[in-house]
This record gives sequence, structure tokens and C-alpha cells, in this order.
Amino acid sequence: MTGESRIGLTDFGLAAGDEVFSDQGEEGLAYFGRFGVDEGLFRGAFEKALSRGADWAELFFEHRVGHTLGLEDGSVNRAYSSVSLGVGIRVIRGDQTGYAYTEDLTRSSVLEAAATAAVVAEGAASDAPVTFNAAPSPNRYPVQIGWDSVGVTEKMPVLQRVNERAFAADPSIVKVQVGFANSSGAMLVVDSTGRLQFDRQPMTRISVNCTAERDGQRESNGYNTAGRQGFEFYSNDRVDTLTDEAIKRTLFLFDAGTAPAGSLPVVLAAGSSGILLHEAIGHGMEADFNRKNISVYSDKLNKVIAPKDVTIVDDGTQHSARGSINVDDEGNTGQRTVLVENGVLRTYMHDRISAKHYGVEPTGNGRRQSFRHAPLPRMRNTYMMPGPRDPEEIIASVDRGIYAETFTNGQVMIGAGDFTFYIKTGYLIENGKLTRPIKDTNIIGNGPEVLERTDMVGNDFRFDEGGWVCGKDGQSVPVSLGMPTVRVSSVTVGGVNEGQP
Repeated sequence: MTGESRIGLTDFGLAAGDEVFSDQGEEGLAYFGRFGVDEGLFRGAFEKALSRGADWAELFFEHRVGHTLGLEDGSVNRAYSSVSLGVGIRVIRGDQTGYAYTEDLTRSSVLEAAATAAVVAEGAASDAPVTFNAAPSPNRYPVQIGWDSVGVTEKMPVLQRVNERAFAADPSIVKVQVGFANSSGAMLVVDSTGRLQFDRQPMTRISVNCTAERDGQRESNGYNTAGRQGFEFYSNDRVDTLTDEAIKRTLFLFDAGTAPAGSLPVVLAAGSSGILLHEAIGHGMEADFNRKNISVYSDKLNKVIAPKDVTIVDDGTQHSARGSINVDDEGNTGQRTVLVENGVLRTYMHDRISAKHYGVEPTGNGRRQSFRHAPLPRMRNTYMMPGPRDPEEIIASVDRGIYAETFTNGQVMIGAGDFTFYIKTGYLIENGKLTRPIKDTNIIGNGPEVLERTDMVGNDFRFDEGGWVCGKDGQSVPVSLGMPTVRVSSVTVGGVNEGQP
């Protein structure tokens, strides 16, 4: 892999996924065989897809079952299920892509969709594959208690535990909302080279939002956690930690005020501050933006773009993390991709199309929301590696600045990297110490410039387990993020100037 770092993940508390490889071909055919999918359907679809001289074609079958359950003040206020089944067919001819999908897996509908996707090409028919072979794939999210065996009666005690603990924590808590979601399903991707990949994909997420009232002042905040796991994810310790964090974040807001305005040093706390890295910097390293010369990083490969202590990774291998993948939605094995190594931009995040353009191998970043969408280069678990500094040393280095703890409501211009984010919770730093709590503070800046100004990197890496969702071109995919404590020498803070009300 280009730019692969030798720093071990276990050096800072992350564990790579279980590298247990298995051949998924027979399981995939058996799983989708229930819906009439077999090798005969593959051959027929490829004959249609390649009938006009396409360079390459792909079939992406997907089946997903999801359940959502909500609790408000101890009562169920929503409960529903969803089922998704279909196939997306992609045909590529030169730089052109044809895409069609169908929710009907009968032979006639699949062949019609293949013929529709094929109109992007014009020429003599290409040969369809005769045999289909599955490559071994890793197992990075093994499930102990499958979601198909868990019903509402098993889930309700988890939600009630959150509700009761929150109300008992503080008399100012007046409303508690708990959301619970899980999904399970599978995807089968087959391409015109005869390659076949199958993957079972679990997911779950729980969130809690608390509203508190004191002397006529109302504040709301929350917390959530997610992962690619089964029902075993919901240990009592995890549920209690989730609840306690939501309560702490809510009550924090009563004592918090507005930050001062101006150009100030900002210390980003370890963990969820990685959302700034993801949005303002990570998107600019997705290869399609660079292939189209949209990104500010389009001409920066193998150039210094950050101080030497900055190493940024996009990683599909983390054990049971929300953004992890065994294989991407093009059938490429998820891997660990070092984007920035010691301040130098080493590679982009590639899908099949961008990898061909740059003459490199795909990095396992081809992702899509569902079979209704064509894949794009997308992030998985994106984080900054730990550096040499103690976090207390970083805070002590700031005479007057902002400590940003949690974020909300960000907007980014992906090409240039210009951003605006709200710091939901944080602190004022005065004379090297955390002093007055702050909330709802706007910061404005440019991602590449913030990266250049990241002059201190902490040794306290934290991987955030929140239920993050990344949007791009109308598609949403699950992701994770993280980072250590870092100092940015100067960021514009849109607070209140001294003397203003």
C-alpha cells in the first residue's frame, strides 16, 4: 500500500479487525439463492450489460432488514421495520458510466436493468464471464447474538435502563428520549472478470437526548454510540456510560457561556473533534475530487501539507467499528490507507474508477448507500495518529484560547476546504489552564490551513464510537473517526467581543 506506516495500531489502543479469511462464495450464492439469484442470472445479466461493447460491468445485489425503536419519557413513541432488496448494475465504457437498478430480482427485470445500463456503450459485444470465483475475505465484525434472534422484548430493557438512569441522575432532567436501531443484511458483488465477493453486514446504534430545566433555563444535549455488532454490544457498562455522558453534556450547558471572538489558538480535544478532520480535510483527499481538479489537494501528492507530527489514516480494518468493512461495495478488501505520513500527502482514497485514472490499485474506498446508487470514493474510519506531546503540555502552551470538546452543525465547501462549525461544549483557556465553560461557539476557517497550523499533536489518541453518518452526492454511509488532542495555532472564533452584551 502506498504510504503504509509502520506504527502499530495497538500502540495507541486500537485493535485491527480479526484477520480470519474465508471463502464466501458458496455462502453468498446460498444467501441470495433464496431470491432466485444464481450463476445463470449472472451470465444473462452480463451478456446484456456487455452487449454494446462495455469495458467492464458489475452486479451489486443487496438485502437489508432494519428495525427502529424509540422511547420518550418511558413510553414507546415509534417502532418500525424496513426491508430493502435489489440489484444495481453498473457498466463502464471509457470515462462513461451507465447505472440502473431494480427491486425486482426476476430474470426479466434484471436483464432489462442490465440492458438499460449498457446504453452508455456503443460497439461490438464483449464476452461475458463463464465462471465466477470468490476470493477470501476477512471477518472484522463477527456477531455473537444475531439480530434475527432479537425482538422488541429483548431490546426494551435496554431502553428502559437508559430512561430510568437518566431521570434518577438529577432532578432538573425533565425529558429523556432514547433511540435504538439495528440492521442486518448482506451484499453480493460480481463483476465481468468473474470475481465474486459476499459480505454480511451488521449495524446498531443507540442514542439518548436529555432536556433539563433550572430556574426557567432549558438545555438539551445528548450522546450516542454505534458499531458493527450484534446484541452483545449492549453491555450494562456501555449503556450506563452512554447515559452518564448524555447527562453530563446536558448539565454542563447551564454553567457555559459564550466564547470571546477573534483569531485565537484552538485546542481540539481527543475523540469527536475528528469530525473537523473528516469534514474539512478528509473529503478533499477523496480521489474523485482530485481527479476532477476540484480539491485543493489535486496537485499536492508527495508534497508537504502539514507539520511532521501529522499522520492521517483512513482505515477499514478496525474491529467492529461503524466505518469498518470486510470488502468495499466494489468487492475490494478494506484496508488501512495512510493518506498523510509525517506531514506528506502520500495517496488519495480510491475507488475503481479513480484508481485506474491514477494508475494505482483501489484502496477499498468504493462505497455506496445502497444498490440504488453507484459507488464513490468515501471515507471509512478516518483519524489522526498520536504524536509526541502530553495533552496537559498542549493546554499549558496556550495563554488565551479555546478548548473545543464536542461539535455540532458543521458546513464545509469540499473543494477549497472552507468550513464553519459550532463548538457545542468546550472551555476558555487562560494562562495555560481550562477555566470558563463555553457553548454554541462558532469557528470559521479553512481545512488545509488548519492542517498547516496544527503545531502540537498529543499522545492521547481516542477513537470515537459515535453513530456518525457521512453525506456526499446525495448518499449517506456509516463512518467513524478519531484523533488525539491537537493545537491549532490560529482559528477564527465567532464569539462575543469584550464589552458586548
